[in-house]
Amino acid sequence: MQFPDIHAVELWNRIRLRFIDLLRVQATNARQGMGALLVASGTNVFAGLTLGFMTGTLERLPGLIILVPAAIGMRGNIFGALGSRLGTAMHTGQFTTPITRRSAPGQGVAAALVMTLYISVALAVLAKETARLFGLETISMLDYLVISFVGGILSSAVVLLITIRVAMVSVRRGWDMDNVAAPLVTAAGDLVTLPALWLATLLLPIPFVREILGIISLGAVIGVTVYSFLRLRGLSVYRGIIRQSIPILLLAGLLDIIAGITIDRRVDRFFTYPALLVLIPPFLADAGAIGGILSARLSSKLHLGLVDPKALPGRRSIEDISLAYVLAIPVFLLVGIGATLVSSITGLAHPPWMSMIALSVLAGTMATTAAVFVAYYASVLSYRFGLDPDNYGIPTVTSTMDMTGVLALFLAMVILGIV
Repeated sequence: MQFPDIHAVELWNRIRLRFIDLLRVQATNARQGMGALLVASGTNVFAGLTLGFMTGTLERLPGLIILVPAAIGMRGNIFGALGSRLGTAMHTGQFTTPITRRSAPGQGVAAALVMTLYISVALAVLAKETARLFGLETISMLDYLVISFVGGILSSAVVLLITIRVAMVSVRRGWDMDNVAAPLVTAAGDLVTLPALWLATLLLPIPFVREILGIISLGAVIGVTVYSFLRLRGLSVYRGIIRQSIPILLLAGLLDIIAGITIDRRVDRFFTYPALLVLIPPFLADAGAIGGILSARLSSKLHLGLVDPKALPGRRSIEDISLAYVLAIPVFLLVGIGATLVSSITGLAHPPWMSMIALSVLAGTMATTAAVFVAYYASVLSYRFGLDPDNYGIPTVTSTMDMTGVLALFLAMVILGIV
């Protein structure tokens, strides 16, 4: 009779006890994060359903799908970063109500609104020119501009109100803003951006409306630039956010555009199974939200001196990284189940149930691993270079997750033999 090696048993017990300790330490964070992610996942399934029913619009307007990940991602990038800054303000005692223009939170809100205008116009240019570079057939530059500008303004107004509301509720109920902001803000962005883009496409056939809106969008950018220079240049927090955020948001937008091109070049697969389109928004949003939670928590701890910006994660960082995986497995399991269930109810074609669920969990595990890597090093490197990780962490994570998440989905589809 062969007895188990005593050292192996001892090692297994140590690992098991350490994992239980991590769960105990992260219990409150896991409850808050899981609650926010479940709300976000349910919301994003309906956002995905909107995309699933937009196949006719996507076929009628070639290249529109290129803009979708960027438009969705930018709401999360801009307002997720705002949520992260508000969370840091709460931890450092700088958050006060009401939010005034000259307070740090107020300057963050102003910066978010200004960046919405800039980036909406920039995404239209990036989408058209990148598609041209890849030799893809697309709608005109003016069409892109109208859809991106109108969709961006409509969705951003809603997401801003939700972000501020989440901050107020977090203060009143004692929630950690770092745990709830990224999932809820990202979900809000996903839910309202797709309908806003669809509403914007309805304006295209109306005579002269495209031209008028094109002029208004460019005039708005010029007007905001002049106003910022004359009235807001004395606000140091606002200037710092704009200066640090615009370059990373442009890079994030480019990565999202490339993710959109990746989908566009294989869009026939999604027309075969529209349920895969239903899966995309909740999958990408949850991958970005899990990375966003990690990034926001690391950012606050870096500001408070609780985490050292080391090349390899320390104990406190590993605890936060473990939280990402604790959240990921059940969330992506539920995303797969939810997307399949909603698709079945609404009559959208989908692969077999187990294939859809396995696709979500497998791709989600790969995407979470990438999110952990990007979130840690984006936060640590920005802090080591004297930059604010609140400005860099979430935009870097969410945009990278849009591109990496799409690639993880396609890789998982190949592994599982789906279409």
